[in-house]
Parts: sequence; structure tokens; C-alpha cells
Amino acid sequence: MKKVKVDLHPIVSNINLPTVLKTAILPGDSFESLFVATQVGEVLSIGNGIIRTFLDIRERVIRLGSNGGYDERGLVGLAFHPDFYCNGLFYLHYSVAGTQGPGALSESFEPDPCDPKTLTLKWNNRETQFDHIDTVEEWMLQNGLPQKRRTLLNLRRPFFNHNGVNSLNFSPETGKLVLTTGDGGSGYDPFHLSQDLMEIAGKIIEMDVDEDTFIEHPPTVTRFDELPVSIQETLTVIVSGVRNAPGISYQRYNNQYIKYVGNVGQKLVESIFSFVKYKPIPVTQIVQADLRKAEPEQEGFINLGWRGWEGDFPSPIIRECPDNSELDEHTIAFYNEAVITSTKRIRPLINYFHEDPRPDKFAGTALTGVQVYRGNSISHLTGSIVFTDFARREESDAPTRGALAYTKVRMDGRPNDFRVIDIDYEFGSEAVYYVSLGTDLNQTRLFLGAYGSPRVTDFNKGTIFEIVP
Repeated sequence: MKKVKVDLHPIVSNINLPTVLKTAILPGDSFESLFVATQVGEVLSIGNGIIRTFLDIRERVIRLGSNGGYDERGLVGLAFHPDFYCNGLFYLHYSVAGTQGPGALSESFEPDPCDPKTLTLKWNNRETQFDHIDTVEEWMLQNGLPQKRRTLLNLRRPFFNHNGVNSLNFSPETGKLVLTTGDGGSGYDPFHLSQDLMEIAGKIIEMDVDEDTFIEHPPTVTRFDELPVSIQETLTVIVSGVRNAPGISYQRYNNQYIKYVGNVGQKLVESIFSFVKYKPIPVTQIVQADLRKAEPEQEGFINLGWRGWEGDFPSPIIRECPDNSELDEHTIAFYNEAVITSTKRIRPLINYFHEDPRPDKFAGTALTGVQVYRGNSISHLTGSIVFTDFARREESDAPTRGALAYTKVRMDGRPNDFRVIDIDYEFGSEAVYYVSLGTDLNQTRLFLGAYGSPRVTDFNKGTIFEIVP
């Protein structure tokens, strides 16, 4: 892979933290507008150089910043129906105002391989011991004004983090709405939700939104068997073993689609997975199998391996060596789960590390965007998978910077390396975190969301750039 240098062209500045960057053609327009969803609950539209507020649901979104200003709740998903130009339908995923709970655990969690109690925790008292409720809603643009049409799902979440980001996307392959849910949060997936097929957490789910279930007040749930049958019938699970993912991206290749999913790491690596063929499991089959105390058929089903695996490695606990401060002790956190999941999981396309001594790499923090680029203006990136990391782990006192990089799919199917993309843009002395990545409808343009603080409560520090040659 070749060395690539790009420039950044600012599109809009002084906005709140941008979680989703999408384009769509508004009814009556002949051009694509860029839509920017902010974590606090705004959706901005930018078209023909004009910036407008498309939607403002800040009063519907949970109050953010109760964790020292850092938060992973809020408006985290926005997707436009493939027929949006004609039907005006779009979809939101956000954390609901007034639903703050005490959380599922009273203290932070880290497994102890010598203490079985820490390996088999259960999420009990779910109706009272939770952090917040997320909702997935369908909205419609009517006479130029967005109106809520119906609620698709209400999800009770155990912790404040790992709710997904860019969590709603439409599949060009099936035409269904795809919801990416994180494992519920905390760390190390305390309740092992991501591998339990009945749990909604830690999955990628396809939703047939063209089926009008129209249940006026869907129940708030954590498991599929708690949903009404009419909703179950609209859902299929396509991926399990998700820790936290910045959505799913599709690349058309030889009349089929390659799917890309990033998985945010725990202690060691960030990972990007790719797959073409998959066998989804209808939720009705999952529920029926559970009633029979059986496992549904999983041949061809996609499993990313978490929590037994972090990318290509058994999930580790990393501690400083007491007699040598320059070395760390690595202990397998969940040995049995790593063994059980080893034959079920797919291997990542790439891993990149939280510590990397190679001079041409970077030490990552958290994957925040994965997008396919099919344009020609940045020629060396054509056909690549571009990704962003929240912040490089630097040992110097230089201002914090996010990272931009790319990789490619190898024709032999083997895992690949990656290359850092150099940015020829002067940010000045302020910190810059890379919080989101997006493309236009044809995947020929790339957009970067940057923020001047890790805290959502530091308002108006965001800038949206187009990545240009």
C-alpha cells in the first residue's frame, strides 16, 4: 500500500459533537445534501452552501455528561430510507430523556480468572437496575417538516457506554434497516450478552421496516423473547460477538456486497472485519429454539468473537509487572470462552494496536469510523477501506490528534496491514479528536467529523471536513 497525503476542506464549524455523517437527496432537490447528526440531538442539513437545522430533538434526548462530561449516549443513529426522495422516511436511534437509571452494577467491572463469580455474572432486576433506555424510531418528512411516525424498538441498556455510533444503516443488498447494538457497556461485557443470541445487545440486526407493525407503545426490552411476535417477525440477526461498532459499510464487488464492521477494542487492539456471504437467523427461530432448549442452526452465521476474543487475540487482562515497570503481564481473561468461540468466529481483516512500536504506525484508542471509498480524486485510495481512530496515544506533549488510515482487501482472503494517511492541514495548538467518518451516496467523497474535546458537554467545538486531495 502506498503513502497517501490528503488535505481537509472545512464545511461547517462550531457545531456540537457530530456522531453521524450521511448524504441524501431531499424531495424536490436535484443534489445531495450532507446531514450531520450531533450527539445532543440536532440534525443539520448542508446543501448548495446553505446550512439549516433539519431536525432538533434535544428535548427528547437524555441529559448528557453525567460521567465527567464524557458520554456515549445521545443521538447515535440516523439513516434515510432507500426511497426517501419519494416517501420521506428516515430513522433515528437515540437515548431517551428522563430514563436515567442507577446502572446495572454499583462498581466498575474487571474479570478475575481466579474468581468464578466474576466470570458468570448475571444481569438481574433488569427493570430497575439499568442505565437508560434507547429508542429506534421512524420519522417522515411531511410538507417539508419532520414528524415522528412510529417507534420500532425500545431497548433497556445496562450501562452508559457501548450504544453504538452511526448505528443505523440501510443494506443495499436486502433493503432492510440495519441496527448495530453494542454489548451494553462497562468493560469486558460483564453479563456475557454479546454471545447470547436471545440478548439484543452485542448484535447486528436487520429490520424489515416495510412491514408496518404499528404497535403504538412497543414494550421496553432487553431480550428478543420479550418482543411481541409481530415485531419478532420483522427482525433477523446477522452478527453476534459485537463489543461496540461504528456501523456497517457495504462495498459492491462483482454483483455482490462486501460488508465491513469495526469492533472497538478493550485493552489491546481495534479490529475491522469483512464478510460477503452470511446466513441470518430469524428472531422467531431464536425464540422457538430457546423454548425447545436448543440452539438455532448457526452454519454460515457471522460471529466476531467478543468477549472471548478481542480481534485476533484472546481477550487479555493487562497489568504492570511488579518487578519490571517496562513490561506488562498479559493474562487471558476468559479462557474457556476463547476456546468455545475459536471455531465460531471469523478473523479480522486487520487489527491495529493500542501500543505499536513500528515507526510508520500509530497507537490507537478507539475506532470511530469505517467507510469504503470508491472515488478517483484520491487515486491511491480508490477501492480502499478508510477508517478513523478517536485519538492517537502519544508520549509527547503535542496536542491530541485523531488518526486517519486505510487498508485493502487481499484477493487471497488473508488479513492485511494498514497505512496511515498523512493530513496536510494545520489544526493549530488545540486538541482534535476524530469522532465520525462518512461518505456520499456513491462512496466517492469522504467526510470527517472532528471535535476539540473528548467531552460532549464542551459545546460547539466540532468541525466537519471533506477529505480532499
